[in-house]
Amino acid sequence: MDGLVACVGAVVHDPDGRLLVVQRAHDPDRGAWSVPGGRVEAGEDDATAVVREVREETGLHVRAGAVAGRVLVPAARPRYAVVDLVCTLVDPAATPVAGDDAAAAAFVDRATLEGLRCTPGLLSALGGWGLLPRC
Repeated sequence: MDGLVACVGAVVHDPDGRLLVVQRAHDPDRGAWSVPGGRVEAGEDDATAVVREVREETGLHVRAGAVAGRVLVPAARPRYAVVDLVCTLVDPAATPVAGDDAAAAAFVDRATLEGLRCTPGLLSALGGWGLLPRC
């Protein structure tokens, strides 16, 4: 990934089928909503990075699963190569609390998600992967 910053994102649904999202506290896309995630740190694999990022941004513990898809964010500087992983909650009753790079964190249903200002391409990527909120 020459010239690209390796990043991860977490696609997490609660038992009701709602999607975990965070409101970005920093640029790029400050104020927009997206799935939790961030840069892969030196020595981490994608699964380790996504578990850490979810914990830092929401306080939730997750298990990393299969790759949902990959997104290249070419308009950003630096450019980000994001691997989104499907994750499961360790404690399905836990409530997200914003932390680290998140201004807010919540589980949202489809109607709520569609009414939020989301990061570019989020809804189309999740829809293409069949991972929009199930309710």
